[in-house]
Amino acid sequence: MDLHTQDARPHPDKYLYGPRQAWFAFAMTIGLMVFDYIDRQVIVSMFPHMKLAWGLSDKQLGSLVSVVSITVALGALPVALIADRTSRVRSIVVMATAWSLASISCMFTRNFGQLFAARAVVGLGEAGYGSVGGALIASHFPSRLRGMLMAGFFACASVGSVLGVMLGGVIAARWGWQAAFGVVGIPGLVLALLYLTVRDYRTVALTPRLDAATRSTGTAARAIARGLLRSRTMLWICIGGSMQLIVVSTVWSWLPSFLNRVHGMAADQAGVKAALVVLCGAVGSVVWGAVVDRAGARRPRAKLMLMALLCLSSLIVLATAFGEAQLQLGLSRQSQFALIAFGGFLMTCTVGPVAAVAIDVIHPGVRATGASVLALCQNLFGLAAGPFITGVLSDHWGLETALTAMPTFAVVAAVAFMAASRSYEADAKRAGEPLGDGGPVFPPAPRKALA
Repeated sequence: MDLHTQDARPHPDKYLYGPRQAWFAFAMTIGLMVFDYIDRQVIVSMFPHMKLAWGLSDKQLGSLVSVVSITVALGALPVALIADRTSRVRSIVVMATAWSLASISCMFTRNFGQLFAARAVVGLGEAGYGSVGGALIASHFPSRLRGMLMAGFFACASVGSVLGVMLGGVIAARWGWQAAFGVVGIPGLVLALLYLTVRDYRTVALTPRLDAATRSTGTAARAIARGLLRSRTMLWICIGGSMQLIVVSTVWSWLPSFLNRVHGMAADQAGVKAALVVLCGAVGSVVWGAVVDRAGARRPRAKLMLMALLCLSSLIVLATAFGEAQLQLGLSRQSQFALIAFGGFLMTCTVGPVAAVAIDVIHPGVRATGASVLALCQNLFGLAAGPFITGVLSDHWGLETALTAMPTFAVVAAVAFMAASRSYEADAKRAGEPLGDGGPVFPPAPRKALA
């Protein structure tokens, strides 16, 4: 039977196959998310070693982090299209195998060009995992749990980053920085094979218009562009989520180097201490996911308004922490680090809620494809931009000044979330309605919102 002739949409308040299958799928999916970000972030604590060994500039170091996010962004839509039309589980197995092998290959590189190319392949393997994995989780669980679960899923990016930063520094100090790539790549291969035991959800039936709109990357891109223009909520959260991730990726990528250069810590010690800040971010994403869910229980748009407030709070704390020398606050190193850790706790406030809001305004038949739009924007304009822009500013102004300036992107995020709050409730209501043959991929915004 053609998969596209079945309408497998579950009741929004029930489990798809039952709690046991749902929680098993969740555990396996977050496990791979951890290894995804271990392989991404293992490199940042090795920056001091690489700068010494190969004489790289900060711009080059930043590009080794950014290139992963760029290839993730470019590959996310094609991968999500394949996953939506075939199998989410098999797609995830292929992705995890590819990025793990590419990570292992990094240990055999001998110059910047080779390492840059290998890192690009790591990102190509990871492309689409966040959107496909998130769609799988969302489909297994009732809608009332999605905000918290999506926050937990994306919090595993922080956990993986913690382990990557910490392991990279420790392994590099003992066996050399190139060995770290091989050590962290192998476990992902094992988990990829085990993921075959996860139960997939059946492909949701599409109308002829939606089927045609998602048949190729080109047609999907055009349909998505039209959809973004119609759905103000999706457009604004793509902007807001990306801008806040510039702040997150900057701190995650450059804090080990900051502690090494400014505080004079050894590279492995700086990696371990920076990992504590990333861990604060992991905790923060879960906490703020639950808080934002509760804030929107009676008034859904309050979720976006609270996210805007939290973004501005992270700006104030981080700019004060990194700029304490320029501001002449006279903070001790312990006090400065505590302030940075608190900023790390605040800055991940949008990670889970943004994904949940996106799923709320996306038609179930193209959930992974629609979520890939958010993933593309966040990777290309958020995760990729932060490390590279910081590296360029650091080469010109110094790392401390660059880190002080970068949190100002949170202002743009706050403005975008406030704008999204105006159309969110109407767009979420329309996403649950069956789309007609002429309907767009995303639901149209109400006339008042377009006025």
